[in-house]
Amino acid sequence: MKKKKRIVRYTAKQLARMKGKSDWVRSAAMSETALKASIAADPDEADMDIDWGKAMVDMPQPKAVLNMRVDCDVLTFFKKAGRGYQTKINAILRSYVEHQRH
Repeated sequence: MKKKKRIVRYTAKQLARMKGKSDWVRSAAMSETALKASIAADPDEADMDIDWGKAMVDMPQPKAVLNMRVDCDVLTFFKKAGRGYQTKINAILRSYVEHQRH
């Protein structure tokens, strides 16, 4: 199923006018059952049943600065993918390391 594109842009003035328009009183008055039914009916919430009780914070490891030589065609291949090419190279190297460890 193709996702609908629902990105909307607002100016700072438009956002300022929208501030406080949520109906928090009605929301607070809803029963737990009604609230869950409302969430379940929202298409943006489909498949979003997340158990936050098991969530863990995994802080990223600091990166090491590396100056290495690679073949020009290899570097060109990754750079053609655009922004984030160094992250992709790191992910591939990490995958290799994990594979070798097992």
